[in-house]
Amino acid sequence: MFKKVALGISGGVDSAVAALLLKRAGFQVEGVFMRNWDNNYEAGFCSDERDFEDATYVCRKLNIPLHRVYFIKEYWNEVFSVLLKEYETGLTPNPDILCNRYIKFDSFFQHCRNNLGIDAIATGHYANTTFGPFLEKYNETEGVKLLQPADKHKDQTFFLSQVKQIALRKCMFPLANLQKREVREIARTEGLMNVAKKKDSTGICFIGKNKFQHFIEEYIETKKGYFIDIESGLAVGEHGGLHKWTVGQRCGVPSHREAYFVFKKDLMTNNIYVVPGTKHPALWNDICFTNLPHWIHSEPTELANNGVLHCDFRFQHTKPLTPCRIVNNPQGLTIILQNKLRAITEGQFGVFYKNGECLGSAKIRDICHN
Repeated sequence: MFKKVALGISGGVDSAVAALLLKRAGFQVEGVFMRNWDNNYEAGFCSDERDFEDATYVCRKLNIPLHRVYFIKEYWNEVFSVLLKEYETGLTPNPDILCNRYIKFDSFFQHCRNNLGIDAIATGHYANTTFGPFLEKYNETEGVKLLQPADKHKDQTFFLSQVKQIALRKCMFPLANLQKREVREIARTEGLMNVAKKKDSTGICFIGKNKFQHFIEEYIETKKGYFIDIESGLAVGEHGGLHKWTVGQRCGVPSHREAYFVFKKDLMTNNIYVVPGTKHPALWNDICFTNLPHWIHSEPTELANNGVLHCDFRFQHTKPLTPCRIVNNPQGLTIILQNKLRAITEGQFGVFYKNGECLGSAKIRDICHN
């Protein structure tokens, strides 16, 4: 059923090994390198020329055709414009989740289906589905569920938690059952030395080596305000814009006791409320509220029946899962955590898991502050 597969190839070790495994499995593989940022016209710098060279090297080594496609307009409209708007309104967005939803699993999927005549797409994400790493369990009459991979440390389902069924049903994840160390070893064994030891990319690609605070000044007007100590009510310093700071971040202001950390941003006054000490109790919360959720397969039965969903929660990719209870409310979801978490942040996504399945996610709208 699936013969021709388009692989999103980034120039990194994960997509390189994914390409190798697809070839070994007998698929006709088309490599696709995506460029989403235009260095000629916009501030910031994306290092994708070096990445494209590495992707070209991998595809030549594996005898795979490589296509270069541009989603600059789509990225600007669907991801970057949203990022700017949310920063301007005091939120802290997650561009990686938006990029996967709108670019890699929408624009990329549609482009490959319409222009390359493919049967399925594939990526080097550490994830799995109920249809299997190579869609060997595909069932056209069933919806697909997103599952955690074998390597829980590299689990990237967090970033896929807003992906829609239409693309996920036709997506292969060849690395689903591999550990990262195994992936690097396969690359070394196969002579893919250009990528075998290459560091993983982190952060927002187009900012490159620039500091985020300097980069964002190119797009959002600097509007100064004060850091206000919530205990004394006094101004303890001045900041250069709400968009440059996020909840839980250490502030660069002097203190006669402990360092100050961001507690909350106030759009009305343009002030940032801060607390002394990274373990200050005001930074720790166990109740938050979200916008309407995106369920990857379907709304959990418990919520559909106006009941309580018991599952696990995280709002940061690297943090452990925390047990929680979830109920519907008119605007979205109410989440009650079993344990308090530090610096839950408006604008981030709360992602939900149960028995190894990523159920979906919802954007955090408000925090019940201590």
